[in-house]
Amino acid sequence: MASGNDGLARAAGWMGLALLSFAALAVSARESLAAMSPAQFLFLRTLLGLPLLVGLGVLLAPGFMRTRRWRLHLLRNLFHYGGQLCWIGAIGLLPLALVFALEFTTPVWAALLALVFLGERLGRGRLVALVAGLIGVLLITRPGLQPFDAGMALGLLAALGFAVTMVATKGLTRHDSVFTILFWMLTIQLLLGLPVALWVWQPIGWSELPWLLVAAVTGISAHLGVANAFRHADATLVLPMDFLRLPLIALVGALCYGEGLDPWVLGGGVLILAGNLYSLRRERRG
Repeated sequence: MASGNDGLARAAGWMGLALLSFAALAVSARESLAAMSPAQFLFLRTLLGLPLLVGLGVLLAPGFMRTRRWRLHLLRNLFHYGGQLCWIGAIGLLPLALVFALEFTTPVWAALLALVFLGERLGRGRLVALVAGLIGVLLITRPGLQPFDAGMALGLLAALGFAVTMVATKGLTRHDSVFTILFWMLTIQLLLGLPVALWVWQPIGWSELPWLLVAAVTGISAHLGVANAFRHADATLVLPMDFLRLPLIALVGALCYGEGLDPWVLGGGVLILAGNLYSLRRERRG
């Protein structure tokens, strides 16, 4: 990890790439869903993205295909594939800012999963993060005050799938590089997605190709941006940068689709961020 202002500047640069990538990925999904299903979009995005990743891996990380954690990769990507399908489906049904706010609940579900299945200790910091996260979820979804529809259910299911992915990724990063994790993510996702995509396949035209290429590139650059940001700076600095995804996608939604930003959504997201930052700082102090 680089130190001082140099490390922070590098982290900010990588995080900037990730933020723009996530926004472009969401827009490409929204535009593509007019012509195809989420499963077909995810399959084609993966099909186009895998050769790009392999080319980068050959140049930057020789030997990136090797791994001994086959079972963990398979488990991770079963849930990641399901999470991505739900996330893309939610993008077609909800305002973009709401989809991203629901995605920010991922650490809440990851903490619960680690507590139940890994037996991790629930200290004061994690307890505060968990309570703040659950209150944030209630602020975002406001059960009883607004309809809990299919889009919201898909958004929360996506966050749950990403939570399992997050827990599995913690185990994989002890042994495998980011390129290795991404390579097996795309490879397994391609194999899982082929029969599903064929089942719902719709003919598409060449006009869809630019958006699919955008999705293929940004699906890789978003992951690389976040991973490298964490490599250059502490999580307590990177997380606030990552949170900028929410106002950024709200701006994109307003400019491109005339979507307004619900203050309850922003407030819930801020509360979730504050809880996670508090937990991280408590853990840093031991």
